[in-house]
Amino acid sequence: MMIALIIIAVLVVLAIVLYNSLIRSRNRVDEAWSDIEVQLKRRYDLIPNLIETVKGYARQESSVLEGVTQARAAAMGATDFAEKAKDENMLTGALGKLFAVAEAYPDLKSNQNFLAMQGDLRDTEDKIQASRRFYNGTVRDFNTKLQVFPTNLFASMMGFTVRQFFDIDDNGPEAQTPKVQF
Repeated sequence: MMIALIIIAVLVVLAIVLYNSLIRSRNRVDEAWSDIEVQLKRRYDLIPNLIETVKGYARQESSVLEGVTQARAAAMGATDFAEKAKDENMLTGALGKLFAVAEAYPDLKSNQNFLAMQGDLRDTEDKIQASRRFYNGTVRDFNTKLQVFPTNLFASMMGFTVRQFFDIDDNGPEAQTPKVQF
């Protein structure tokens, strides 16, 4: 009788430890995603001012400016993770085209407002990249935890699911770093 109670107590403690570990890992993933969203919001806020500055110098480049505006709107309106990742990659590609267009306008390249916004955007892109790496690391750890024994049995009973990585399309234009020269 005593042995049965000890076994039950050990199983209850094990279940509590596993559950709390999964909750901590899931919260880390959610926190990492929140960090990405903060940086994306910062980028969304910078883009309209950047477009207005470029528009003053490059009116004939309306298709590029419209492309950035549409990509920004799509990224801001994305409702699920896969759509968000795809739209963010499209926005990155559109911004690369915008900076490539800016290269053709020497007055724009020397405009202090443009240079400041370009620097802010570069800093934000670096922070997004760092946030993506951190997010993907926490997702890797969480997914690994969900897939190893005995946690996998417990996690599936408790409804924990694997999270997706936030990757870029290696074949798309967003995978290419835009060249910006001064």
